[in-house]
Amino acid sequence: MTLDWSLITPALTVIGLLCLSAFFSGSETSLTATSRARILQMEKDGNLSAARVNRLISDGEGLLGSILLGNNLVNIAASMITGQLFERLFGGNSVLWATLVMTILVLVFAEVLPKTYALSNPDRFALTVSRPISIVVRVFAPIVGAVQLIVRGVLRLFGATVVGPVLSAHDELRGAIALHHEEGAVVKDDRDMLGGVLDLRELTVDDIMVHRKSIVMIDADQPAETIIAEALGSPHTRLPLYRDDVENIVGILHARDLARALLEAGGDARQVQIDAVKREPWFVPETTEVQDQLNAFREKREHFALVVDEYGALMGLVTLEDILEEIVGTIEDEHDITVEGMRQEADGCWIVDGVVPIRDLNRALDWELPDEEAVTIAGLVIHEARTIPETGQVFRFHGVRFEVIERRRNQITQLKVSLQQEPDANE
Repeated sequence: MTLDWSLITPALTVIGLLCLSAFFSGSETSLTATSRARILQMEKDGNLSAARVNRLISDGEGLLGSILLGNNLVNIAASMITGQLFERLFGGNSVLWATLVMTILVLVFAEVLPKTYALSNPDRFALTVSRPISIVVRVFAPIVGAVQLIVRGVLRLFGATVVGPVLSAHDELRGAIALHHEEGAVVKDDRDMLGGVLDLRELTVDDIMVHRKSIVMIDADQPAETIIAEALGSPHTRLPLYRDDVENIVGILHARDLARALLEAGGDARQVQIDAVKREPWFVPETTEVQDQLNAFREKREHFALVVDEYGALMGLVTLEDILEEIVGTIEDEHDITVEGMRQEADGCWIVDGVVPIRDLNRALDWELPDEEAVTIAGLVIHEARTIPETGQVFRFHGVRFEVIERRRNQITQLKVSLQQEPDANE
């Protein structure tokens, strides 16, 4: 029995074309799914294949155009040869059989199989195909360039434009962190910490400052022994000194400076010269970005600054610890006075002080309440309600139920919050 090479040759050609199609499909998937961060690190470690992958990815439009062009060429060629082969074998029904067989072969062996493997091993696949794909991109560059011009021209006719990435690098990082957290690869604490670092550029010092109503100050006109007793009895290391009016900050007292001066005075507080011990206050505008303030703290080797508005009025204070807490969460030491701003009830609801920052609540409960228009929970309720609510009023927004528990004058001091449920008839 002799082999009919007139049938075997086109069959082998089809098999070869299907292998090329699988190569292009897997290359497309691996080069789009590979981690640019890992590939960049490999390139820095001297991996030449990683350098080629980075060059390919940097021109995503040209890369995708070349792969699609090659893939379509081999698929169309394989379909044509299969049609001719089946015409010789089956006669009139050749088109139907060729279409059915090629659909199955291309779907299974040239699309699903290589793409499944490429998704499972994107970096390894990308590094392996980087050299041949680089050659393909160079060969097809003129054709792909012409296709790109035609595509852009057609899009322009319909009023559409081709622009760069919509998301910034920070947004991409934030999305990657959220994705890995949902997949279980990043725990909540790590996600919050990484997100806190990314948030520094989006926050200003008035978002994290201690409000002026909560600042512990000392009257500079008091006797030295009274000032020292108040300062050393306070849980805070640095305390503002004011004279006549709390807006008139004349200096900052540091507990360590006071202790040193007290030691030099032989323990006699009346001999301590407060004006000689105090430090100059540092004022920063409320619109200062937190990242810039962190850099300023490092440059000035200071940990404490007073925040003022555009009119110079005191708004609050910000410390290096406040900024670090935005990254790592609340930091408490043995001198801190723990203030319970949140407590959980038996029914699963939370009683929250109105001054609790929205960001702290979001971090603690893994919620996503917006903090663009308000800093505190009370501020968010007032902003959404467009009025100062009365005690007992209930509001529902952003998927959360807010009930005003306590109000003093025009300030909401306590709320009961829980995830939104079905509203009652009287709400």
